[in-house]
Amino acid sequence: MLRLPQFSLLRPATLDEALALSAEHGSRAQLIAGGTDLLPNMKHGLFEPEFLISLQDIKELRGIRRAENGDLCLGAMTTLASLAANDELNRLVPALTQAAGLVAGPQIRSAATLGGNILLDTRCEWYNQTHFWRQALGYCLKKDGSLCHVIEGGKKCVAAASCDSAPALMVLDAELVFESARGKRQLAIRDLWRADGALHLALEPGEILVRVRVPAAALGRLGAYGKLRDRNSIDFPLLGVAARLDIDGKGLVSRAELCVTALAARPLAIGLGGLFDGLAVASEAFARATERAGALAYKRCHPLANIPGDPEWRREMVPLVVRRTLAAAAQGSGPVHPV
Repeated sequence: MLRLPQFSLLRPATLDEALALSAEHGSRAQLIAGGTDLLPNMKHGLFEPEFLISLQDIKELRGIRRAENGDLCLGAMTTLASLAANDELNRLVPALTQAAGLVAGPQIRSAATLGGNILLDTRCEWYNQTHFWRQALGYCLKKDGSLCHVIEGGKKCVAAASCDSAPALMVLDAELVFESARGKRQLAIRDLWRADGALHLALEPGEILVRVRVPAAALGRLGAYGKLRDRNSIDFPLLGVAARLDIDGKGLVSRAELCVTALAARPLAIGLGGLFDGLAVASEAFARATERAGALAYKRCHPLANIPGDPEWRREMVPLVVRRTLAAAAQGSGPVHPV
């Protein structure tokens, strides 16, 4: 049986209290939202905080609202289940609601939060193991050791970003709002991740993610999310693909966005250029463009042996998932279960 290490649980009632506790305890403390990923990782000895600062009682971190300028504001503590079940959100940001609905299973989605999924720790099959297992191998570059088991002689961790919400929010041009004892900071979600699985988040000490803003211009667009995994009920992604299509007044594509996750330490935007510009989504030209988009993604995506699943098979699945996700976005359907 894996047991949690000893820690003190702190339960602030307001954001100001949480910020004060975070500043007071510094590196000895860790924030906990839904805890669906953090607590198992603590049982594995991957995190050993003296204090857990729970955000559960902070009402101001929950909820869905529209700002005066039309932007969509999503509280960081809003559960994935409530996002996935919201009909209005499914109309406004379909890729995001589909991605939220594909995270793990219903029980976990009812506790897991949007903020927690965005800030999810990177994963690797050499890292997400028990302490006994990792000790037997001499640990790894990400935790307790200096050796990368994925890339011989590797000096940078290649654990993979596995957050399903990330690519969906990236194609929506989302912005993250953080607060700390120093004040408020806004960051484009595209700038959140670094290409290092051990130091993958561009966070400043004591920051708390309070909300996600999706600009009004990105709302109501066509979108879809496709997820490759062994079991279509609970597993982390072997590949995640988010697509967005903007349609102009003539019914033609004016903008297309594509982003993938679970292949590297950060989600990867796939530049499509003007590949879909001026195409009708029901046309043969659009279908041919999805083929070319799949080929572009194949060239950009190079999975490693860092998470379960044969990396060569995962790469061969990239064009398929890309094509199907773009088609689902065009048809207003989804999410995509490729296997």
